Order: sequence, then C-alpha cells, then structure tokens
Amino acid sequence: MSVLDETAFGARWDEYGVHVSVYSARATSIDLCTFADAAAPTESRRLPMERTGDVWSISVPEAGPGLTYGFRADGPWAPGEGHWFDHARHLFDPYGRAFAETFDWAHGRAPRAVVIDPAFDWRNDRRPGTPWRDTLLYETHVKGFTAQHPDIPPAIRGTYAGLAHPAAITHLQSLGVTAVELLPVHARVDERELYNRHLTNYWGYNTLGFFAPEPRLASARTPQGVVDEFKAMVRALHAAGVEVILDVVYNHTAEGAHIGSTMCWRGLDNTAYYRLHPEDRSRYDDLTGCGNTLDLRRPAARRMVLDSLRYWVEDMHVDGFRFDLASALVRGDHGVDMHCAFLTELRADPVLAGVKLIAEPWDATGDGYRVGAFPPGWVEWNGRYRDDVRRYWTGAGTRAALATRLAGSSDLYGTPGRGPLAGVNFVTSHDGFTLADLVSYAHKHNHANGEDNRDGDNHNCSVNHGIEGPTADPDVHARRRRHQRGLLTTLFSSVGVPMISGGDEVGRSQGGNNNAYCHDSPVTWTPWTVAQGADLDLLRFVRTLAGWRQRQDAIRRDTFFDPNNADMQWLRLDGTPMTDADWQVSDERGVIMRLAGPPPVDVIFDGHAARLRD
Repeated sequence: MSVLDETAFGARWDEYGVHVSVYSARATSIDLCTFADAAAPTESRRLPMERTGDVWSISVPEAGPGLTYGFRADGPWAPGEGHWFDHARHLFDPYGRAFAETFDWAHGRAPRAVVIDPAFDWRNDRRPGTPWRDTLLYETHVKGFTAQHPDIPPAIRGTYAGLAHPAAITHLQSLGVTAVELLPVHARVDERELYNRHLTNYWGYNTLGFFAPEPRLASARTPQGVVDEFKAMVRALHAAGVEVILDVVYNHTAEGAHIGSTMCWRGLDNTAYYRLHPEDRSRYDDLTGCGNTLDLRRPAARRMVLDSLRYWVEDMHVDGFRFDLASALVRGDHGVDMHCAFLTELRADPVLAGVKLIAEPWDATGDGYRVGAFPPGWVEWNGRYRDDVRRYWTGAGTRAALATRLAGSSDLYGTPGRGPLAGVNFVTSHDGFTLADLVSYAHKHNHANGEDNRDGDNHNCSVNHGIEGPTADPDVHARRRRHQRGLLTTLFSSVGVPMISGGDEVGRSQGGNNNAYCHDSPVTWTPWTVAQGADLDLLRFVRTLAGWRQRQDAIRRDTFFDPNNADMQWLRLDGTPMTDADWQVSDERGVIMRLAGPPPVDVIFDGHAARLRD
C-alpha cells in the first residue's frame, strides 16, 4: 500500500492540534500558511511542510477548529511541460471542509480553508432508503426554491435552513416527492467574465471546494455554522422521508482554462489533476466546455473524487449523487471507457455501494452522448425520453417513439442487469426552458446573459401556440394549458423514475431564457403566490397526478411489460387494438395506453391533451 492510499488528506483536528496533509508529486517545497482571520491580507505564519513520498504533512500543536489556512507551493514553472508552480500564490486546500469567505474578484485572493469540528447531533438520523420504483425526484436550487416563499421567515429564505423549514417540506410532501436533487452545493467561484458583467454563477457549476458547502446558501455567517446548517437540513428532510441527492461537478474546476486563475490544483500539481492537451501541455484537454477537465485516470484526482463522495455520505449523510457531464469522468486514453478505474473503484467501495448514483450520460464532445451505456447500478438522465416526448406533443414525433418511452425505454435499458428503473424520465430540467416557457416560446431569449443570445441550446422542441411569450389571448392560454398538462400526464404515466424540475408545478417562467445559469433573481426563483406569477390550478393538477401515480403499481414497476401477459395494451382512440401498420402512420389520431391494473386504467394521448379514465 502506498503513502497516497494510507494518508487522510486535508486538515484533521484532535486533542493534540491540527494535522494537515496535501498531495503533490512535483512540488519542491510546500508551506502551510495560517491567517489571523478570514480577511487578513497576508498570513500570520508560514510553516514548511515535511515530505514523505508525494505526501506533504505538518502538525500545528494546540490549534483547533476555526484555524484559517492555505498553502504556498514551489516547484518548476514550465507551462510547456504542464507545470505552473508559483510560490507567490496562496492556494486553497483541495480537501478544505469550509470556506473562510466567499471569493470576490475585487480582492482576487484565493479563498482560505477553515478547520471545522465534525461533531454534530444527528438525533438518530436515518436514511429514508426509498426504492427506485417509488422514487419521485424534484430537481431544485437551494436558494431559488424558498427565496420568495411567504411562509418562511425572511432571514432564512434561500438557504439550507429555508429548505428545512416545515413550509418547504410540506410542499414537497404534497407532491409526493421522495428525493430532492439539489443543484450544486459545493463551494464555488463565479467566473471573472460574469463578475465583470455584474452576474453570478447562480446554478453553481464552477466548483472550488469539493468538500465544502457553499456559504452563500446558508443563513449562518461562520464557516462552522454553514457546515452545521447543511447537516441540519439533511436531518430535517430525512425526518420527513425525503432523500438528499447532490448534483456534483467533478468533471472540471473553477480554475478554468490555462488563462484562468491559479487557486488550488494547478498550483499544487497541475499534471496530477488535469487532462492536458496531447499536442500542447500548456493547454487543457477540454471535454466540458468549461476550460479544463479533471483527469480521473490519475490516482490523485480519482482518490480526491472518491474521498469527496465518501465524505458527503459519511459526514453529511446525503443519499446519492447526480454526476454532471458524467461521460467526461469515464474517459480513458481512447475515449469513453465503461470499464475505467473510477467506475471500478466506485462500484467496489463499501461506503458508496448503497447510495443512489445518477449519470448525466454525456459531455461537451461529439462522441460523449452515452444514454443507455452506463453499467448496472447506475441510473441515467434519459435525454431521449425528454426529446421524444417533447416532439410528440409538438406534432413532430411519432406514436411509436412515445410508446417506447412510456413503457420504460427498453431500447436503452433492456440489457442484462438494467431495466426501466435505469432511466430518469424528465421533460424539463434546470438546463433549458421551464415547462411554462416550453409551451410559450418558439425561440430562446437569452439576451440578459450578455452573450448576444449565442449561449443556450437552439434545439428545444418548443412551440409558442401562435404568440411568442406573454399574451392575454384566452385561446393561446387554453392551448398552452392543455400542452403543459399533456406533458405532465405523460411524465407521471411513464415507467421509470420521474423527475420534476422545481417550479414547473407552479408555472415558473424565465421569460424565454433557456440558459439562466447566471441570474440570481426572481427570473430563476420559484413563485409561490399569484402575485409572484404562480399557477395554483396547475399545482393542484400536479398534486392529483402524483397521488394517482402512487396508486399505480403497474407503472411503478422494476421490469418491462410482458406482451404475453397482456399487462399493457396499445389501442386506437376508438378502443380497438393497434396493429403494426397503425404504428407507421401519423400520430395525429393518438393512442391509448391500457394498463391491466388492478384497477384497470386507460391513459389517452391524442396529441393535444392527456386524460385519465379509471
């Protein structure tokens, strides 16, 4: 066993003081820098660390929780060889458990880590352990979910404490939600370009601290308080039977491209953490569209990701993870490799073996789209479901494609060890149009992002029903209303794991912006009242759908339908069985999905509305 395998990285506190370890194979020296407080411009002490193999360590006697620290690393400055050491820079600990302060480009210094006390009163916290067949995912943003909620105290709106408030939990329970899938809560840094445009990386896909909760999402004002508030949120959600799944961004970091700011990994050991361009090692192999890509072929990078996952499960009690751009994580030397070391080690890890693992099965490259290809044990965002269902309801899709998605996507998940519960069915997500905008805009309207409307997907399968954007026309409103309800009924009638995009149940609109990642404002916050723009009739409809699905064992199943048992039939709208020839003609006449029950159920899809008939 190597020193790398044996070492507990980061800062650990015990009765003797604080012990700090960090990895670097190519540094020639590393100093631990401690600060009098978070705002101190320079360190109060600079202590040389000792090297054992590729691990650098030091003990600070009598130090304890609250110690603010960072690193300075020295070594070769040779960008052409991939080395960017600069002893003049303060560096954040890759294993830092808390931020001392939120990064601000106005002062430019890297955030400092803070030593925390891991003790917390979990009060016999138990994971809900909801089976996949009974899971209803609710994707939401910690701040956006409660920022405007009138029944939550203003001091905790938009925070971990706000999400733990009974008013927030009651709403989730009223929808039958069993798991919240939280947009990134790892501590982040806003891109310099956004800062210059007076915007922020609201979604959070720009991580700097893979072990630290984002302080801007907490009502607590101390680093220890932020960590404890996150834990209290998890405890409250668990007590209500709601699992916590984190959207995690291990595919790239906030350091950006080679022209970005050196804050952490680049200054500690660039070649140990990042994929370098094969023809120019001063550049990154960018598979993410974000400037760099973490290289999980490398032991140090892979160990860090696995340690981070274990930390959030063991210390923070989360129930699972949704991996952003997961295809970028599983790339070997010659493309996507489903037998790579990362997947092998994750599958064998006893701590991670029982948690929910969800892949976004694509990356930013042309060959990274791998829906249906992840191994058993993984569940995937089913992008083909989204597209086929959207197309059907705009008149551009086929009944055959719709039926395949309704029945659990056997074309994707019919391989050994998988099944219909390997797919997360969704019509909308944080990325793209909201449900209300999907039926109100034919084109994206992202001008407020400051990128001349070039950003965001141009392929949306959306319609405006005759008028682009808001209108008082009652006929347009009626068509949009039917369209929304048809999409939602399809989602709740489909075999697989359903996911609601937070705010869709109350008609949340982003004004046609399909890439609102940089707006921390009512544009992205959930409306709760009619005055804020909430559609309370739609909310009642979604609650009815959710309750109906909970009663349908035929839909909440872990196997595909067996045509020999007639547990599901496809019928024409006149009630007669569909023939092979019927599947080939236009789907304007719709289709009926008949479930044997008990009780027997017909779900009718006519291209304009879906309705239940028990």
